[in-house]
Amino acid sequence: MSDKGEFTAVVVANKKMREPFGRLRLEFSLAGARAFANFAPGQFAQLDLSNIALPSPENIPQSLCDAAGRKILLRRPFSFAEIVAETDRTFAELLYCVVGPATVRMTALRSGDPVSVIGPLGNGYHVGEGKKKVLLVGGGMGTAPLQHLAQVLTAQHGNVGVVAFAGAKTTDALPFKGRLDDISQQLGFVLPEFAQYGIESLVATDDGSAGYHGLVTECLGQWLKQDQSRADEMIICACGPEPMLAAVARIAAEKNIDCQVSLERRMACGIGLCQSCAVECKVDGSSETVYKMCCEHGPVFDGKEVVF
Repeated sequence: MSDKGEFTAVVVANKKMREPFGRLRLEFSLAGARAFANFAPGQFAQLDLSNIALPSPENIPQSLCDAAGRKILLRRPFSFAEIVAETDRTFAELLYCVVGPATVRMTALRSGDPVSVIGPLGNGYHVGEGKKKVLLVGGGMGTAPLQHLAQVLTAQHGNVGVVAFAGAKTTDALPFKGRLDDISQQLGFVLPEFAQYGIESLVATDDGSAGYHGLVTECLGQWLKQDQSRADEMIICACGPEPMLAAVARIAAEKNIDCQVSLERRMACGIGLCQSCAVECKVDGSSETVYKMCCEHGPVFDGKEVVF
């Protein structure tokens, strides 16, 4: 694992997707390039967005007009959706959703702008030897680190089968490029972010506006009923809202499938000092629990370990 540090990245592109999503591509050079070249899927980085000017008033969502002017005190944590390492530079792409004063400022970043980044931080996903099928289960913005995991799995574990599940309340809440249509859903390559790696994907929406009508965990459960793979040769890697992660962990436990979940907490420091991101965890062979720091021991935990 690379040594963490504070580095200056340069914005390469800031692409607006459909509201309220965007993809920011950063370039690291020198020590930053070396540090982020081996950034593991599920790890995160802390971005300093405090000195970025607000976009013009017409580009600020109406719902955020009052909040947009608030001072940004803390760095914001992001996982990366893609890492491309070259000889002397590393490109990292992240997915963001405009929900507050910090992410409003992100929309104003332009090519050539510098961004202070601390990382790589935390622990990511780990697919051990003997696993022949990996199920990626994402809810909403939780699909970002799973896109990076898909990239790594197809590049380094070509003999592993991968299936992606993505869920949201509605089609508009799915943070992906392009549009979903009947043809692509029938072919199984619904989401271009996973299709580029040859990975089949299934979509679930609470309102039935795309794909499976219901929760993504229900879609996962239905899929598992039809699959004939051995439980000990499978692993589920999930990221999303905590109720979804709790359901995924429960399904995995019932079927004796290994499961890793990426949790979200407010992480002020990112290195375990401020103690603001505690996660209650079980202790093997005991009814007692302990608290671990999401930023230091996670954000990826064993699904059996977390007290949901």
